[in-house]
Amino acid sequence: MRNVVAVVGDQVAAFELGVVCQVFGLDRSDDGLPVHDFAVCGPRPGAVPTTSGFAIQVEHGLERLAAADLVAVPAWPQLDAPVPEQLLAALREAAGRGAQVLSICTGAFLPAAAGLLDGRRAATHWQFAGLLARRFPRVRVDRDILYVADGPVLSSAGAAAGIDACLHLVRREYGAATANALARRMVVPAHRSGGQAQFVEAPVPAPRTPYELSELIDWMQEHLAEPLTVRTLAARAAMSPRTFARRFKAATGTTPHRWLLDQRLQLAEELLETTDLAVEAVAARAGFGGADTLRHHFAARRGVAPAAHRRAFRRDLQAR
Repeated sequence: MRNVVAVVGDQVAAFELGVVCQVFGLDRSDDGLPVHDFAVCGPRPGAVPTTSGFAIQVEHGLERLAAADLVAVPAWPQLDAPVPEQLLAALREAAGRGAQVLSICTGAFLPAAAGLLDGRRAATHWQFAGLLARRFPRVRVDRDILYVADGPVLSSAGAAAGIDACLHLVRREYGAATANALARRMVVPAHRSGGQAQFVEAPVPAPRTPYELSELIDWMQEHLAEPLTVRTLAARAAMSPRTFARRFKAATGTTPHRWLLDQRLQLAEELLETTDLAVEAVAARAGFGGADTLRHHFAARRGVAPAAHRRAFRRDLQAR
């Protein structure tokens, strides 16, 4: 994923394009982070207006897609206008030769129009999920998730979910330590599971109890190696288990069990990539108890065994 190209049309959403530029378009080599050959292209190079009232200068035409390892499609404002056939053909050609396609928000309408999402799951902003499903009935639109990868396309919901999807790509390509370092630079969460809800009832937990949920979540992050049950956590938050589970999901969009599993898998992944600890020791530090439990969850979520992930990551690192 060395060569990254963002595609824009006759108008572009500034924030969503900015997300792609932040992750793939800045030189952060001084921090040891990967550098990409990044460009913005479109069917008609030149000045392209944004939805925010200013214009950007697009230097490249669609021929720039020929070398791309990743084609990013930010939110696409012109949903009622026909997509140029040469752009759809370029997307199909890029995916056909192995390039990945990333869509943010309504950018999902482009790979859908190109047929790249036929029979596959896709995400978009919840406000446009119904339209995407009606317009492209062969696409399996998931209205709730933040992002999903299926085939050559990683599609994501609106705005901030695009950051999550980009960091997911960085994590998959360069490993957990690199994704975490980049997230620190951007001052954003290092990982949100793609299956998490697009919106939550109370994004900032109200201090209804002596122990706020935000403080408890920080404490949970620091004690992943310990056996953390809902009953234990509820007692620490001075709530009943049922109330705690309900408020935790309202605040985070996921259950305590799922949140802990995601965080423990993330920690295990980083330990496998950055240490020589035995798998049993990684399992203990990440809170899985034993190696068999870690292997089960790691294979279910990542598709490979922990030891295989470590070997593949280090081979890739040496190759770079």
